[in-house]
Amino acid sequence: MEMDKYNLKNPSVKRILQEVREMQSSPSDDFMSLPLEENIFEWQFAIRGPGETEFEGGIYHGRIQLPAEYPFKPPSFMLLTPNGRFETQTKICLSISNHHPEHWQPSWSVRTALLALIAFMPTSPNGALGSLDYKKEERRVLAVKSREAAPRFGTPERQKLIDEIHQYMLGKAPSVPQQNSVQGSEEHPGNNEGEAQVQDAGVVAAAEELPNPVVGEIQEVGERVIEEVHEVPVSVNTSPTGTSVSREIPAGVPSDQLLQRPVTRVQKPADDRLFTWAAVGLTIAIVVLLLKKFMKSSGYGALFMDGS
Repeated sequence: MEMDKYNLKNPSVKRILQEVREMQSSPSDDFMSLPLEENIFEWQFAIRGPGETEFEGGIYHGRIQLPAEYPFKPPSFMLLTPNGRFETQTKICLSISNHHPEHWQPSWSVRTALLALIAFMPTSPNGALGSLDYKKEERRVLAVKSREAAPRFGTPERQKLIDEIHQYMLGKAPSVPQQNSVQGSEEHPGNNEGEAQVQDAGVVAAAEELPNPVVGEIQEVGERVIEEVHEVPVSVNTSPTGTSVSREIPAGVPSDQLLQRPVTRVQKPADDRLFTWAAVGLTIAIVVLLLKKFMKSSGYGALFMDGS
């Protein structure tokens, strides 16, 4: 690519040419993307289907349109290869696309966006604009077809670049696995537990450079975390001896029901017992005084005094 014919004083052009050099000097096995010679704001790309999914082995082409204000405004993305996850020749809605400019950050790049797009492939569409929800079997068939030939799109210059990228990705993307082996792994997930952990680690490592909004969306759609309450200890210390009350609450009980449960009665503190004994002692003393007064008034007291 001849750099001299571009306006290097333009900050957008300068940034785009920098990303082109990085893409050529550090190629990836998971994607390839280059701009057109006549318009460096339009890029053609191809991504490899993520492993251990129905997209594995597939080669999916697309188009990136960078705005004139790039990188301060997000690009738009369009898939050209039928894939069963996104519509073709339709701008798709992602947090890294122009549909959500509030999430875009100037530090992101074309490389960052392609890594995020690969991570979004096996996630649930949730009715997003430009998304599809094909069955896994249909997506595997499309993955096989995606390797046969590059899609036809645009001018001869565009098509030439698309064909070059397709040939490059054919040498990087492994063939589509047999459907029987894929079904066998789904029927026996325990056998591939270690491989699944390695794959999850790879996806996380690939998305580490994405800021929080992108990673939050990937993880929010790809994982559902269910918190269960196994045991809730309830302790009440009401005396120096430390009287305690504990309850075991079964898992899965809603918190609002826990709040409505009656409070367990606790033993009376020792101070109440002391007051009770003091009251009993005072009562006995009063009774003894009354008996003495009665005996003295009736003459029994004088008799006792004389006998002593």
